[in-house]
Amino acid sequence: MIFSSAFASLSAHDLYRILKLRCDVFVVEQHCPYPELDGRDTEPETVHLWMDAPDGTVAAYLRVLSEPSGDARIGRVVTAAASRGQGLAGVLLGAALEHIGPDRPAVLDAQTVATGLYSRHGFTATGPAYDEDGIEHVPMRRG
Repeated sequence: MIFSSAFASLSAHDLYRILKLRCDVFVVEQHCPYPELDGRDTEPETVHLWMDAPDGTVAAYLRVLSEPSGDARIGRVVTAAASRGQGLAGVLLGAALEHIGPDRPAVLDAQTVATGLYSRHGFTATGPAYDEDGIEHVPMRRG
């Protein structure tokens, strides 16, 4: 089951579980000490999408932001280590694109190891690879 919520509607419990997964993977596992809490989670148009694991933790998560250009920005795409290999990120990405709609452009910054996932959903690279916190990323766009 996919859960979807604006920040104002997130329970404290769900917010904690989401932030724990993001910190566990992006900060601890990937060794990237950066300000994971960037202020964009609380923006009124931000939509949080996630799936729960059987043990009550968050199995996978992403967020959809609104950019000043009008584009949707998909970010913080993450799957818990115990839930990888099940296609959960692809399921959430499909739900995010359904939320965004077919006519609204969407952008993201993909870790290069995940560009195949995004390509399968219609994204193409729009620039050269770059290093962010020691991890190679590629800017991508759909629409």
